[in-house]
Amino acid sequence: MSVGIFDSGLGGLTVWDAVTRRLPDLPVSYFGDNANAPYGVRTADDIHGLTRRAVEQMWDEGANLVVLACNTASAAALRRMQEDGVPQGKRVLGVFVPLIEAMTQRNWGDNSPPREVDVKQVALFATPATVASRAFQRELAFRAIGVDVEAQACGGVVDAIEDGDMILAEALVRSHVDALKRKMPKPDAAILGCTHYPLVQDVFQRALGEDVTVFSQADIVAESLADYLSRRPEMVGDGGARMVTTGDPEQVSARATQFLRRPMSFEAA
Repeated sequence: MSVGIFDSGLGGLTVWDAVTRRLPDLPVSYFGDNANAPYGVRTADDIHGLTRRAVEQMWDEGANLVVLACNTASAAALRRMQEDGVPQGKRVLGVFVPLIEAMTQRNWGDNSPPREVDVKQVALFATPATVASRAFQRELAFRAIGVDVEAQACGGVVDAIEDGDMILAEALVRSHVDALKRKMPKPDAAILGCTHYPLVQDVFQRALGEDVTVFSQADIVAESLADYLSRRPEMVGDGGARMVTTGDPEQVSARATQFLRRPMSFEAA
């Protein structure tokens, strides 16, 4: 196994798809914890335990680098995993870093004081657990000033996507955008803070209006990963790619094929 991508379910496939298109010669494995999805309504301890178990399995199977393509896991588990210690030669990265780099137009290693950035009114759409963690606001405050963030917990959207009910997912998106706009009528940017949400990005964009810049993570993360591996080629490792799930492989394969519009085949984790 080379590089691993982990998500609580299907959402991280948006990142997997972007990474495999950006780096077509890189073997990229995927672990979907579909049996335990969604993570967004779980406790922080529960999310940490499930995430650590999956990441350790990917490390054991030969992945040097695992990307948490799940905002909920990145918010609730990443820092704790890093503080607990990571095995020598292994790395685990989240998806907040590339997004905030793109928003604030500054590199993660830039430790200069916070400064003003182009965006002033930011709408954050995320799972209840990600919103409750305030991780996005915390990391953004280290790098930018004068930015008002209004968060909307988008209950039910991930469940609908995982169930393949896109009509319900689209209705819920419109409802959550309406709720956000009652609190912040004119955002100039929006963050899709869940890797499931690019699957309904066009619905978010239409509901928000074409004048709102929508930041979606998949392409941003893929470009950041390409840059990281160019500087740390030893993290590429070797080995083939696997697509595994804790759910029903046949069902997950069918839904993944539907979402990405290319054949996808999963095996049991």
